[in-house]
Order: sequence, then C-alpha cells, then structure tokens
Amino acid sequence: MTTTAKTPPSKALHPPIAGRTAIVAGNGQLPVAVAQSLRKLGDNPLIVAIKGEAEPEFYAGEHAEISIVELGGLVKILKAEGISNVVLAGGIRHRPEFRAALRPGNGNLVALYRFLRAFRLGDDGLLRAVIATIESYGFRVLGAHEIVPDILAPAPGTLTRKRADQESVANMHAARQAAIMIGSLDIGQAAIAIGRRVVALEGVEGTDAMLQRVAELRHAKRINRKGGVLVKCAKPQQEVRADLPAIGVSTVENAVKAGLKGIAIEARRTLILGYGETIAAADKAGLFIETFEQESS
Repeated sequence: MTTTAKTPPSKALHPPIAGRTAIVAGNGQLPVAVAQSLRKLGDNPLIVAIKGEAEPEFYAGEHAEISIVELGGLVKILKAEGISNVVLAGGIRHRPEFRAALRPGNGNLVALYRFLRAFRLGDDGLLRAVIATIESYGFRVLGAHEIVPDILAPAPGTLTRKRADQESVANMHAARQAAIMIGSLDIGQAAIAIGRRVVALEGVEGTDAMLQRVAELRHAKRINRKGGVLVKCAKPQQEVRADLPAIGVSTVENAVKAGLKGIAIEARRTLILGYGETIAAADKAGLFIETFEQESS
C-alpha cells in the first residue's frame, strides 16, 4: 500500500533580515542554498570560506577565507565589512586542532578561554562555544533554516510514494531510541536498525560513512536480514543554529547500497538538501522517507 507523496515545503521567502549577513561556509550545498536565498531577498551576503572545506564555486566570486580556528581573523573581517548577522552553514570534515587555537589573534582572553574549554566536548558543545564567541563581539548568529525555511523537513508523515511497513515501523522505533541516546551524549545524530535490532550508530565519521559500513557488513554476511531503517534526529540539547541533521540525494544512494528499506527523519528539525531531487531519488529506488515528531519527555 502506498500513500500520495507530500508536496515540497512552501517556497515563500523569509522576511528581509536587517543588516548585511555573512555566511561562514563549510562543505556541501547548504551554504549555496543560503547564499541564493539571501540574494533573492536583495542582500549581498559576504562569503567567508573555511579553508579546505568550502565548495570551489565560492572561490569564483568575491569572498574571504579563514582557517577553522581563526576566530580573531573572522571578527576582523566581519567588522571591516559591516556585518550584522552570521550564518554557520555546511559541514566540517576536520575537527580543529587544540594547538592551532592558541595562536595570537584568535580572540580576546575570555572568548578564547570559552573556546578552548569546548575542545573537550562533542560537536554540539564546540559549536555552542563558537556561537557564543561570535555573539560576544556583538554579531547576531542565525540558523540556515531561518533564511531558507523550506529546507526544513515538513510535519510528520510520508514524503514518498512508498510508506513504512510494520517491520520498518519497529526498526524506526529501535533506531530512534538509539539516536536519541547517542545524541544526549553529544556523539551523533543517526542510527540504523535491522531486524528490530540496532546495528550501527553514527560517530565522527558521519552518516554516509556509517551507511557504507553497513553495506560492507552486508557484503561480508555479518548482517543477513533484509531491510532496515536509517533514523536521523536532532540531539536533545541541539544548538539549532548550527549542525542540524540533514539528508540529501547521497543519503538515499548510500541507504540503497546498505540494503535499507527507508529513512525516517525528525520533522521541523532536519534539513532536506535538494528536496525534489531527494524525494525523486527515493521514489526511483523504492525507498520510503518519513518524518516524525519527538515525544515530549
């Protein structure tokens, strides 16, 4: 049995944001989507590319570049360009080194102390410290979804032609509980369950690498049961202005390689990068994509 696929989220643009906005761009297509949306709103965003992370297309036009720990350099750029708002968008493949943050010019002593303490924390703790440091200089930090609201996963339901069967619903429940648990420990945002048993948890390697690991386990016949579900959800303590969980076409492709039946994501707190392309890829592959709301504790 199938259900009619949901229509894409509304394409209505977000009301204009006061002041010029800077996009601190990591890898992936999220910074591109934010830049395009701001230009449609009449803003001329400043692209601050993170060295070794940002997509090549950002280097074709006017831009600035910093390393991931150059907070002092970032602040100087933001002040010189008259920036009011900052968006942290895109992935980071390489966690910053502790020693690099100790270089002169990386911020005032209070901000630097806050930043250095965060190095012992997980990704969410580190991002909170980065945001607090940027805001301590008077800048406003916005989430990418505040500028491009249509990239947020819609209300709970089925987004694809195919829907979850009874076995998949049980897998969704198991993976969801596991994802919440590792999220509360600031470890990851995703889990995979097969045969109602959790077989993989997301760590620093990311979702695609976790899916590839499951595909390898299947090939090695360490996992024999068919099906399975990937669940992605925000951490319970998630700083929603950065690093919300996301899926895209590559997620669907890797889920297919891993032999899964579908993907379940948290409604309104997960990003779908390239909504139309992602749903089309899932429909073509015969996968379901469903959204759910977290139960209130």
